[in-house]
Amino acid sequence: MIPFNKPVVTGKEQKYLAETFAERHFCGGGKFSEKCSRWIEKKTGTKRALMTTSCTDALEMSAILADIQPGDEVIMPSFTFVSTATAFVLRGAHIKFVDIRPDTMNIDESRIEEAITPRTKAIVPVHYAGVGCEMDTINDIAKLYNLLVIEDAAQGVLAYYKGKPLGSIGDLGCYSFHETKNVHSGEGGALLVNNKKFIYRAEIIYEKGTNRLAFSKGFIDKYTWIDIGSSFLSSELNNAFLYAQLEDAEKITNKRLQLWNRYYENLKHLEEKGILELPKIPKYCHHNGHIFYIKVRNKEERSKLMEFLEKRGIQTTLHYIPLHSSPAGKRFGEFVGKDIYTTRESERLLRLPMFYDLTEEEVDMVCDYIDLFFTHKLALYRIRI
Repeated sequence: MIPFNKPVVTGKEQKYLAETFAERHFCGGGKFSEKCSRWIEKKTGTKRALMTTSCTDALEMSAILADIQPGDEVIMPSFTFVSTATAFVLRGAHIKFVDIRPDTMNIDESRIEEAITPRTKAIVPVHYAGVGCEMDTINDIAKLYNLLVIEDAAQGVLAYYKGKPLGSIGDLGCYSFHETKNVHSGEGGALLVNNKKFIYRAEIIYEKGTNRLAFSKGFIDKYTWIDIGSSFLSSELNNAFLYAQLEDAEKITNKRLQLWNRYYENLKHLEEKGILELPKIPKYCHHNGHIFYIKVRNKEERSKLMEFLEKRGIQTTLHYIPLHSSPAGKRFGEFVGKDIYTTRESERLLRLPMFYDLTEEEVDMVCDYIDLFFTHKLALYRIRI
């Protein structure tokens, strides 16, 4: 059996967890929380990184910092995880979904302006598979209309757009350290505060609406409740586990890129024959090997291929069902313009096994079976003709 995902373990996690047990500091704000924050700040150049229990929490903090009020509008792609939308819906926002680009599966920057109204507060680009959205254009649009840019960079750790780390380009950025990600803590995330005007309030929201962080740093002699907030900070246990992974993040990313490239080389002959499509990486993007997917003709062919591979012990999966087609998506948002690519491309996309411990031989096996499937398919097409 080749699973779709197997969470990576570097071998240092138990050592760092043992340190937290020895020190008996388990809640957030300890030395490993600080080490994780500093690692992110150094790698990305963000002004402040706050470790959260999930990327969902980071997005929800962003919605508060953006001062989203009932009736405000937020623009994002429909092809994304539900948390991208719910974080803003919880504050009363109406979501404006726009179409994606078929090459990267990212938001189509040319469709954003038609979705802007006087009620628009923010644009939320989602960097799918660690491939950067067209951030220069998005930031220019945001500046023109005085909007915030909040990056959903859940899949973007150690990925870059024109040399800039994903998550560090907008006003705010959100990372995920869920166990399906390249580096993880089981459950975890981080908020990157790139716009310095949000730092003070972000720290207050982070600490349940109090100025406890200022107190812990000795800036004030007591702390009190001064704003809304919640318990967003992740535990020291999670961050001890995560820091072991961050120390090897470059190594993990490089291995995934090697596997990604092997998939690509093995399957490109099928793309050249027009049988399937492979991921497209713009020249100005440096991705992180988070996802390798193929696109087949339609969802029927995808289902048959999934079944074919499953019978041979290979687990694959589809990805997002477009949010605008869901009951909640229809209730809390609307699709602006034509859905040319979102639904069509999502129904064709199939994700292949990708994890650190995957071997090159296993990649070859997956590709051989995909090749075999389409060899049989081509024979069937010829018979029909």
